Amino acid sequence: MKYLILVINPGSTSTKVALYENETELWSVNSAHESKELEKFPRLYDQFKYRRNIIMLELEARHVELKDLACVMGRGGLFPPVETGGYKVNEAMKNMIVEELIEPHASNLGCVLAASIAEPLGVPAYVYDCVSSDEMQEIAHITGLPEIRRNSLCHVLNSRAVTIEYAKRTNRPFEELDALVAHLGGGITMAALRGGRIIDSLADDAGPFAPERTGSIPLLPIIDVCYSGIFNRREMKRRVRGMGGLKALLGTSDCREIERRIEEGDEKAKLYYDAQVYQIAKGIGLLAPVFKKAPDVIILTGGLAFSEYITGGVKEYVGYIAPVEIIAGEFEMEALARGAYRILSGGEEAKEFVYKA
Repeated sequence: MKYLILVINPGSTSTKVALYENETELWSVNSAHESKELEKFPRLYDQFKYRRNIIMLELEARHVELKDLACVMGRGGLFPPVETGGYKVNEAMKNMIVEELIEPHASNLGCVLAASIAEPLGVPAYVYDCVSSDEMQEIAHITGLPEIRRNSLCHVLNSRAVTIEYAKRTNRPFEELDALVAHLGGGITMAALRGGRIIDSLADDAGPFAPERTGSIPLLPIIDVCYSGIFNRREMKRRVRGMGGLKALLGTSDCREIERRIEEGDEKAKLYYDAQVYQIAKGIGLLAPVFKKAPDVIILTGGLAFSEYITGGVKEYVGYIAPVEIIAGEFEMEALARGAYRILSGGEEAKEFVYKA
């Protein structure tokens, strides 16, 4: 059978929309959002109507017959730890976004955007490989504070997608690979995949600083800042995730701009950019021992992996650990569409999301 699948992937500064027939892309578009525009919305959910309107305009411009859709697939967000795979969007899931019961993250909007289009049509809305998908080994959850449990928070969707892509390129079974994936974007995360599962990871606040994230930094000074009265809770979280990293250090998170500055002799830009490379390498080194041997491959992916300055520098540091493969960009839209197709065609069953307070 032929299934028409609409895919929606909200990111921190863009909303990607694509239409697929089974696993074949018919068209895709990446609508960029100006930071100043998004800053008008106090809460993440306040962006819902703005982003939905952009999606509907794109569908109208391409004369998409909504009645022909088999389902709408959205990116999965920061829900309480769940397994990888597909979930049908339900009221419990939507309520967590509307009431802000989970950490704000652009991907959270995927489920409500998908449902807003699918439900009037009487077709299902799904999310796939949620950012918070957690299949880590138990030892990886333990921290030095009994009140805090470390959960897996990484670019699950793309980390699994690029590992599957690498397996295809090398004609090896995905489930037999030991792969360490560094997703290099506005936030940087690391994932250790074994047997198709992410057995450990570094979240964007637990590893390298990034273009827009502070990454892991000393805790005691952070405690002092939090109690200084300078920032409230929301402002502090925004400073750590969104306004930190290269953006805080150099006033921009645009790495093309930073590399231009370096070419023009800006020594400060070079120092901080080299520190970015250095921290990425340290993050890889921090996660590598979980395999108890050299992984089969280290994969550098995400938008920042297009930078030869970054990837070349990281290779110099970590090439001795394992072969380094660059799969720049992201395969998230394809991965979402393939997940939807597997569910629609009976190759996979969508799970039911249950919220336990």
